[in-house]
Amino acid sequence: MTTTEPTTSERGPRSRSSRTADSRLLILDAAVACLVEDGHAGASTLAVQARAGVSRGRLLHHFPSRAELLVAAADHLTTTKLEEVRVRAESLMADQPTGRERVDRAIDLMWATFQEPPFWAAMELWTAARTDPALRTALRSGERPLRAAIAAVADGIWGPEITGSPLYADLTETLFTSMRGVALLYAFEDRPAATDPHLALWKRLAARLLDLDSRA
Repeated sequence: MTTTEPTTSERGPRSRSSRTADSRLLILDAAVACLVEDGHAGASTLAVQARAGVSRGRLLHHFPSRAELLVAAADHLTTTKLEEVRVRAESLMADQPTGRERVDRAIDLMWATFQEPPFWAAMELWTAARTDPALRTALRSGERPLRAAIAAVADGIWGPEITGSPLYADLTETLFTSMRGVALLYAFEDRPAATDPHLALWKRLAARLLDLDSRA
């Protein structure tokens, strides 16, 4: 005996909260696409509305201002990508590497994230925030929880052997700020990021700060 899934009409009308959540996700996905493909200047509320296929009232119901919309979109993109990075890290570290091997892999993965859409979306917003007080305020309000989420995923990538080091926090902060600066060059340089000479420098620095060579 076979069974079939009930149709939408048989299930009954969808709840208002379900429809609201779906429309919010549509808007966020559209805003992400506009921000990544067309930059901050091209991510107007009209462009997002058209891409999402929602009414003006629906968009403003969820996001009363453009600044709130774009910051929420960037956070949505980053949160989604963080889960992808976590899964990639699990696969990358499946054989449980330790010491310098684990550190080298973690740095490779960390650097790869600076070539992906969340980084460039953030760059668009940070640059625009310099002259946009409303955007600057919206970014500040969400910065702390977002950094905490990124740090939690990063800790899982490095593993307890490394995170327990007294200089771990100093190392990761140095790597983060250095990688961010180097990554900006790729906005106008067409070369493979995987062969960037800074990678070897970052790995040597990490080994020295964590005193890995003396443990070998």
